[in-house]
Amino acid sequence: MKKIAVFGLKASEEQKESFDVFFAELQKRKIEFIIDENFVSILKSIISFNFENINTFSNYDDLPTETDLMFTFGGDGTILEAATIIKDKMIPVVGVNTGRLGFLATINIEFLFEKLDDILNGHYNISRRSLIAVESDQQKIEDNFALNEITVTRRETTSMITVRTWMNGEFLNSFWADGLIISTPTGSTGYSLSCGGPIVHPQNNTFIITPIAPHNLNVRPFIISDDSFLDLTIESRVDEYFLSLDSRNLPLSTHVKLRIRKADFEILIVEPTDKSYLNTLREKMFWGSDKRN
Repeated sequence: MKKIAVFGLKASEEQKESFDVFFAELQKRKIEFIIDENFVSILKSIISFNFENINTFSNYDDLPTETDLMFTFGGDGTILEAATIIKDKMIPVVGVNTGRLGFLATINIEFLFEKLDDILNGHYNISRRSLIAVESDQQKIEDNFALNEITVTRRETTSMITVRTWMNGEFLNSFWADGLIISTPTGSTGYSLSCGGPIVHPQNNTFIITPIAPHNLNVRPFIISDDSFLDLTIESRVDEYFLSLDSRNLPLSTHVKLRIRKADFEILIVEPTDKSYLNTLREKMFWGSDKRN
């Protein structure tokens, strides 16, 4: 292991000891690391580690391509944010969970040190996660990809929108609803799930189309191949709608048409050898917890 990156969005006093030990262990093992510049500012107010000679990064260009791993501290939202920095650099992500529910950040910070040697020595599995991308001829969209889902929703709360949808050039449906979610298998346990969508194993090559509060009860979530592309036009009583890429929101004019397709790169998620996606589902969804088991 030559170099790792460290990323986070927040930290608390309760995690002080864990962070102190983590950075001390990296130093003891002579592991070179770089750290997100905003995160280091947060950590300096909490822990005693000396960051004086540690290099920082803040964006895609700052992050060295030769980085072996990125440790993210937080929850799934932190990994979604990290993905916007990693993009196509194919740096595996070690998700350390310091929050609550996490389907991507599966290593609890309390148990990180039990896994640290294995991870630094390369004893882990890689889960390759597909992303979804959006394009428009009418407007340039920065960081136009998402790991979980792309969503179009109404701008105001008083009326629904109509999302006219074509799949591979053939008309699919007009969704009269509060919005429409197009998620990856990774995102199937996110917003889509809360709107009645199915859980899809991340190794499936699919997208899930899930309407948000549809006005027609015959409309149900629909799973399609991720080789497909979708064209969307949006109609609304107002002239704008929201486009969301994971948690990044962008207001767009209704004249802006969208094409949604599979992104050209993947995000690599590190899984400890004693963890699996099914294990995570059982833990987070309490599957198998029925007393009859």
